[in-house]
Amino acid sequence: MAQQTIDKQELAARLQPFAQQHLLQFWEELSPSQQQGLAAQVQAVDFQLVDSLFHGNEEQPDWDELSRRAEPPPAVRLSEQTPDCSSAAINEGVKALRAGQVGVLITAGGQGSRLGFDLPKSLYPIGPISGATLLQIHIEKVRAIAKRYGVPVPLYLMTSPATHDDTVRFLSENQRFGLNEEDLFVFCQGTMPAVDIQTGKLLLAEKDRLFLSPDGHGGTVAALGNSRALEHMQSRGIEQLFYLQIDNPLVPICDPLLIGHHLLAGSELTSLTVQKKHALEKWGNFAMIDGHMHVIEYSDLPDDVAHEKDAQGNLKLWAGSLAIHVFERKLFERAMEKTDLLPFHVARKKVPYIAEDGSQVTPSEPNALKFERFIFDLLPAAERPLVVEYHEEECFAPLKNASGAEIDTPEYVRQMMLAQYRRWLTTAGAVVSPEINVEISPLFAMDAAEVAASIKPGQKFEKSQYLA
Repeated sequence: MAQQTIDKQELAARLQPFAQQHLLQFWEELSPSQQQGLAAQVQAVDFQLVDSLFHGNEEQPDWDELSRRAEPPPAVRLSEQTPDCSSAAINEGVKALRAGQVGVLITAGGQGSRLGFDLPKSLYPIGPISGATLLQIHIEKVRAIAKRYGVPVPLYLMTSPATHDDTVRFLSENQRFGLNEEDLFVFCQGTMPAVDIQTGKLLLAEKDRLFLSPDGHGGTVAALGNSRALEHMQSRGIEQLFYLQIDNPLVPICDPLLIGHHLLAGSELTSLTVQKKHALEKWGNFAMIDGHMHVIEYSDLPDDVAHEKDAQGNLKLWAGSLAIHVFERKLFERAMEKTDLLPFHVARKKVPYIAEDGSQVTPSEPNALKFERFIFDLLPAAERPLVVEYHEEECFAPLKNASGAEIDTPEYVRQMMLAQYRRWLTTAGAVVSPEINVEISPLFAMDAAEVAASIKPGQKFEKSQYLA
């Protein structure tokens, strides 16, 4: 098939109003296929939007001022979760799960580069004994949930251009870890270019390629529409989406308690939260501002506001955001119709690029602006938003940092996983020797009750093993 002829002048005319003609400076050095690829990237960029973002024409919230009006979010606190309250919520959640109304949405667009890992982070072998990847663990949870409630549970897995091919290949090589093909919907999020921090000029990653990065987990909304995943959800009768990010193996996927509180409150967006350990903890902060729920990033929250106390002497803004949510499908559908619901956030980053002389530059200081959307920016549009408090050790151990960091390293995550499995075993009446480790596959058990149903009373564990 003959390649389409590219008109350089037409491309230059598209770039000229935004002073971005430098993107074609190596045009004559490129092969026809490279020219084709660069032209496609240039044609896909919304230069008007990028120009507005760089010049600050896109309205950005004044978080300093907004934070001073912030109030605690509507919440179901741990202290309020009486047996009767929890039982009612669990029953409601189980009903929705058994009716096949709940799907799972996982974002898996990140690379493992911060971990010194050359593949997508989803493929990192985090299982303490098994070496199971993050992706395998989450898929096995989805399969276990389907078995528990007797219905297929569709998994919507969002990749990025950087992770898509490796992820799809890995899934194929491992037969989707037993998940039926019709229950797995893999789709790819969009990208945004990075621009020079001083000039606003788009950066070239190579002579024939723009520097593009994923448009943030807020890109989920557009990607759900573009991929027709929303139509798939409609066809399957999916009303609620349990949302998580791939890097956290402790997420209690489709926990009926969280789903049930969501349904009983008539909420469009319910979030799992934990109590912050101190005022300046590096989590987003759930807060109500002028009657709408928001997440205020820790970097946007003034220190004096972060330290404010309530009448009981506890932190006023106590609820940390862990990126675990239950969405109503109709909220995504409404967001598709109102594209301005999700603003772009601007971040200063170190971005390697091709200089005018064709050399590769690796900056030592932030040299570029990146633009991302965040999924939690749907909160202000959600009706009857709610947060439900959990114990951190039962739901949150994200893999973010390489070995040697203080927290969120492979060693830290494995330690948290093993501690959870030990609690399940001892709660179920098992006797676990102090020096040994036991890893539990979700297909064996997803909680202490299932462990109790799968082991003998008083069973002793005296050697490290993987229960699958």
